[in-house]
Amino acid sequence: MKSRPETHYATSGDLQIAYQAFGAGHDLVWVQGWVSQLDLYWEEPALARFLRRLATFARVIVFDRRGLGLSDRVRTESVPSLEQRIDDIRAVLDDLGVGQAAVLGQGYGSPIALLFAATYPERTSSLVLYSPNAKGGLRTDDYPWGSTLEQQEAWRERSTRLWGTTEFAAEWLARLAPSAAGDERTIEWTARVLRAAGSPTSFRTYAEMSAAVDVRAILPHVHVPTLVLVREATKLPKGGVDVDGVAEGRWIAEQLPNASFVVVPGRDYLPWVGDQDALVDEVAAFVTGDRPIREPDRVLLTILFTDLVGSTERVAELGDLRWRELLEEHNEAVRRVLARYGGQEVDRAGDGFLATFNGPARAVRSALAIVSELASLQLDVRAGVHTGEVEIVDEGIGGIAVHVGARVAALGIAGDVLVTRTVKDLTAGSGIEFQGRGTHALRGVPGDWELFAAKTTEAAG
Repeated sequence: MKSRPETHYATSGDLQIAYQAFGAGHDLVWVQGWVSQLDLYWEEPALARFLRRLATFARVIVFDRRGLGLSDRVRTESVPSLEQRIDDIRAVLDDLGVGQAAVLGQGYGSPIALLFAATYPERTSSLVLYSPNAKGGLRTDDYPWGSTLEQQEAWRERSTRLWGTTEFAAEWLARLAPSAAGDERTIEWTARVLRAAGSPTSFRTYAEMSAAVDVRAILPHVHVPTLVLVREATKLPKGGVDVDGVAEGRWIAEQLPNASFVVVPGRDYLPWVGDQDALVDEVAAFVTGDRPIREPDRVLLTILFTDLVGSTERVAELGDLRWRELLEEHNEAVRRVLARYGGQEVDRAGDGFLATFNGPARAVRSALAIVSELASLQLDVRAGVHTGEVEIVDEGIGGIAVHVGARVAALGIAGDVLVTRTVKDLTAGSGIEFQGRGTHALRGVPGDWELFAAKTTEAAG
């Protein structure tokens, strides 16, 4: 599949619904929690891997609900009903010419998935409910998984006031995915998704609608084969409180006439954080009837390592406070360049960055631009670039190619962008010039490696 699928639009009433479809196999529609923006999905490596894992056994269909992300906005005084929302699923399937699909509903997307399966059983081959809820955020005597009205209002007020900020994103991420709590890159990405999904006003409107949803009455009428799937220690955020996801999921499964209930290890609500393979394996086995044999997820990528040179001396010269400020300017400059050239930040270790690119020329030009940008901050940097097969793992990337990139960067001096012979050969005709830097042994890597330095005159290319 392409690294980033194209976005298409389906007509639902008088609105356009943005969707993407990718992969091959059984058709699988993902109806996730309400915050979404399709283009940004692919900028989070863990989420991109999750989607690609689903695409190994299914044609995955994802969409932004009406009023959110890339789909048409709606007036705040006319909040979409559940019926209109299931019409959006039907419109997307019709646009693709899909007669029947499996439906994966997550969190606040599960009431929509349930209503679709009950209304269109002939179009629903199977239903998977991950961390589901059947009733919105308010707790009642007969449905204890929710908040009080006072807790709900306090949550809405704070969320509306801080919507889209890194402060709110950090708090929200700590609840949705404690395994990723405190991760600066993920927090910044989450804040971007919040802002791109909708405004503070739209958030409050949708939060009020979600709190009012109650589909308990339709549960006995959902007859399609259903899998209710939860992680053993997950907490489902509902307004200002976090509820026991296992207890709520088990109750829902007990009300469904044709459901199985499966608990897998983990504590994160977001399915792409933590052991996503355990979740995907259960979904694949239920949708296809076959449990997949896990193989390493490998892809050809170009790897870029950057590293500040002489940072210890600069700390001594500037002092800790000024150095932290300068390091933050460094981080912002590198991220601007990565975004300009389509790079994906994977990790930040110490004074350097690890990023991946889908093309070696973009990686080299990005490295040259980083050297130039940081020079204006009076910071010296060296970089290493290598293209090779990379293993995608939960914590980022791995494999021998990653070690090669790191070793190449370590051989440079201030201002160097060193590349391997593979990168030089793959960028032939790009206009980038190189100077030979001899043959080197890379610590811990077999063989001798011919290295080249990219010319800084191409930084603006």
